[in-house]
Amino acid sequence: MAVACLGIIGATLLLGIFAPLVAPNDPLEANIMAKFRGMSWDYPLGTDQQGRCVLSRLIYGVRPTILLSLLTMGGTIALGGFLGVVSGYFRGAVDEIIMRACDVMLSFPSQVMILAVVGMLGVGIENVIIANILIKWAWYARMIRGSVLQHSEKGFVIFSRTTGAGTGFILWRHIVPSVLPEIIVLASLDAGWVIINISTLSFLGLGVQAPAPEWGAMLNEARHVMVSYPQQMLAPGLAVLTLVACFNLLGDSLRGALEVRGR
Repeated sequence: MAVACLGIIGATLLLGIFAPLVAPNDPLEANIMAKFRGMSWDYPLGTDQQGRCVLSRLIYGVRPTILLSLLTMGGTIALGGFLGVVSGYFRGAVDEIIMRACDVMLSFPSQVMILAVVGMLGVGIENVIIANILIKWAWYARMIRGSVLQHSEKGFVIFSRTTGAGTGFILWRHIVPSVLPEIIVLASLDAGWVIINISTLSFLGLGVQAPAPEWGAMLNEARHVMVSYPQQMLAPGLAVLTLVACFNLLGDSLRGALEVRGR
């Protein structure tokens, strides 16, 4: 299952990277005379309400949907991981301050906070990424802190302390490699949530702006003709569903492998 999910995710990423070579048409080229056409050789998935190729927009939509999600995940893991390691290893007053900040951040519903942050910073994909990082870092910090507390009491870490090894050496050579597999599992499980979140904000008009191709924005455009041309929602909807399911199944498989390895 993990290999199959990795294959689908990898193939999707390659489609996005090589979109200019793979896409059959220009995703922004409109031809009002060809709107709502069915599947054909020129338009494999038909056209939308402006006569643009749905398949080309779907392929180009991989870039903002997945690559921005990966960028968001990278920033969230970097901030949450750093604070989680610092909190779990040094403890004391540092741990208390960071954990109380996490309690404050986790006490608010994530979607409401993201909408509030985007509302204050303004509409734009950059602000969506910042909002996701500001909201999600606390969850990662708390989870990683628990893992650091567990590993910091193991024999090899205690032995390094008794032999006079420095804090930086212990963190870099022992603590970080020990918690890295769990960070990877958390990231793979959370990647689907980030994709849905970015697509949702684009659907609401707060993320990627038209006419740029993005799966959530494509769903927003297709909802206006949902009754008369419901097939317009199938391609972006199935794309989001498939990719999120692959990330979730990949995370479950990695977590199961990690538990077996731990035992």
